[in-house]
Amino acid sequence: MLPISVHAQAKRAPTAADAKAFIASAEARLTELALRANQAGWVAATYITDDTEALNAEASKNYAVAVQQLALDARRFDKVKLSPELRRKFTLLRLGLAAPPPGNPGEAAELTRITTSMEADYGKGTYCRQAPKDSTRASTGGAAGSDCLQISELSRILVDSRDPATLLDAWQGWHRVGAPMRQRYARFVTLSNKGARELGFADAGAMWRSNYDMPPDQFAKEVDRLWEQVKPLYVALHAYVRARLVQQYGPRVVPANGMIPAHLLGNMWAQEWGNIYPIVAPQGAAPTYDIGALLRAKHTDVKGMVKYGEGFFTSMGFAPMPATFWERSQFTKPRDREVVCHASAWDIDDRDDLRVKMCLDVTTEDFITAHHEIGHNFYQRAYKDQPFLFKGGANDGFHEAIGDAIALSITPSYLQQVGLLDASAVPGPEADIPLLLRQAMDKVAFLPFGLLVDKWRWQVFSGETTPASYNKDWWDLRARYQGVAPPMARSEADFDPGAKYHVPANTPYMRYFLARVLQFQFYRAMCQASGYKGPLHRCSFYGSKEAGARLNAMLEAGQSEPWPETLYKLTGSRQLDASAITEYFAPLKTWLDQQNAGKPVGW
Repeated sequence: MLPISVHAQAKRAPTAADAKAFIASAEARLTELALRANQAGWVAATYITDDTEALNAEASKNYAVAVQQLALDARRFDKVKLSPELRRKFTLLRLGLAAPPPGNPGEAAELTRITTSMEADYGKGTYCRQAPKDSTRASTGGAAGSDCLQISELSRILVDSRDPATLLDAWQGWHRVGAPMRQRYARFVTLSNKGARELGFADAGAMWRSNYDMPPDQFAKEVDRLWEQVKPLYVALHAYVRARLVQQYGPRVVPANGMIPAHLLGNMWAQEWGNIYPIVAPQGAAPTYDIGALLRAKHTDVKGMVKYGEGFFTSMGFAPMPATFWERSQFTKPRDREVVCHASAWDIDDRDDLRVKMCLDVTTEDFITAHHEIGHNFYQRAYKDQPFLFKGGANDGFHEAIGDAIALSITPSYLQQVGLLDASAVPGPEADIPLLLRQAMDKVAFLPFGLLVDKWRWQVFSGETTPASYNKDWWDLRARYQGVAPPMARSEADFDPGAKYHVPANTPYMRYFLARVLQFQFYRAMCQASGYKGPLHRCSFYGSKEAGARLNAMLEAGQSEPWPETLYKLTGSRQLDASAITEYFAPLKTWLDQQNAGKPVGW
C-alpha cells in the first residue's frame, strides 16, 4: 500500500516543493546504491570470478533499475515550473545511464547480465596460438597458460615486432574475442533502445547525444565541425606515415596511395601510432628522449610514475591524494588472478575513496596514462561537495581531458625541473619537429578513431546499421575517417567492434574525441594563465598557482551548470575550438606538407 502522502500527491497537481522533495529523496537513494555498485564493480574488475561477476551484475542492476524508475517517475514534473538548478537535476536524472534498462524487470535483469558478461569476456579474452588442434582460438574462459596470450601481451607484440606475419597473427588472434559477443550485443541494442524510448528518446544513441546541453542533431553537427578543423592535419600525417611504412614493408604490404593496414600501426586498434615512431622518425634528426628510459634510469617503479602525476597537481596548489588511494589502487597486473587491465579511475564513495585500476609498465605510454587517470581523481575530488546529480564532469569530454592537458605540459623543461632530464640533455629548437611528430602520432592519429566509434554505435542504435552489417559498417567508417583497412578478409562472422573494450563495456566514446579537443583548449588557457610567452608546444605550467586556481574553479563546478559556462571559467570561451590543436602542431603541419610534396595524399 502506498503511503497516504503519495496518494494525496497523486490526486493533485505536483508542485515545485514536491519536485524538490522528490529529487532530495532520489539523490539519497542513488548515493547509497552507487556506493554498492562501485564496490561490487571494483571487486569484479580486480578479481574476475563467476561470483564477483554475479555480485556486480546484481548491484549494477539495482542501481540502473532505480535510475530508470526514478527517471520515469520524474516525468510527472515535466510541466512544473522549477528553478534552473532543479530542472537541470531532473534532466541529468533522465540521462544518468548509458544503457537505460526497460521497465520490465525481467528485461532489465537480462540487460545487466548481457553487459556484465560481455565485459567479463573481454577481460578474460585469450588467444592460444599453440593449443591442441581443436582449441586454437580466442577464448574467454580459463586462465591463460604458457601457450596463450592476453591483450597486454598481444599488444606488446604490436609494439615490438616489425615482422608483418607476426603482427598479423597477434592482430587476428585478439580480434577473435569479439565474435562470441555478436548475438548478445544485438540483444543489448534492442533492450537499451527500449529503455531509452521509455524515457522519451528516439533511441539510445539520441539519448547519448542529448547529454551535451544541446539538441542531439546539433551535437552531431558540432563534432563534424571540429573534425573539419583538424582533418587537414590528420590527412597530412597519414600520408607521411604511409610513405614511411611503404619504405619499411614495401608496396606489396602497404599500398602507396591507399589505406594503411591496421596491424602495422603499433596499436591493436590503430588508434594511436606512437609505438611505431622509430619507423617514421625524421631522417638525420637529433635523437629525442624516451621518458620510459629516463624513468628506468632513475629506478622509478610504477607507483613512482603515478607519484609524478600527483606531483604535477600538487605543484599547482592541489592537495595530495589521500593515503587510501595508495593503499587500495591497483597499479600492476596481479600474478594470482584475472583482472580487467583497461586503465580506469574510481570514486567509490563520491567523497574521498579515490582509486585507479591499471596494469602499468615503466614506459612513456603508461607515464601518460598515469597522468590521465589521476586527473580523473583530482576532478572527482574537486566536485565532491556538489549534490549527487552534479557530481560529474561538465560533460564527459571534460573528465577525459584533465589529465591529458597536464600531460601536454610534460615538456623537456618540465622533465628537467623534476630531475628526469639533465640540463645538458634538454633538446634545442632543432628537436621540435621530432617531438611534435612523436606527439602527433598519438594525439592527432587518434582523432578520427575517437569520432567513428560512436558514429558506428549511433548508426546501430538508430537502426541504420543492422546486425547483418555490423562489421561491414564498422570498417566502412574506419576507411572513411581513418584511412585504415583490415589486414585480412573480414566478414559478418566477425565482430571487430567487440575487440575494443568500450563496445562490450558500453562506455560512450565521443568523450575521447572531445577530450582531444578540450585538452589543448585547457592547456592553452593554463599556459596563458601562467604567463608563458612563446611557441605553444614548448609551454609547461608546472608550479603555476594561477593556472591551478583557474583549473580548480572549473573542476569544482562539476556538472552544476551547462558546460559552456564551466568552460568559460578556465578558457574565457564558451565554444569548443580545435584551433589550439592546429596552433600547437603548426610547425609540424608545415614540415609534413614539405615531406609530402609530390607524393600521394589521401586514400
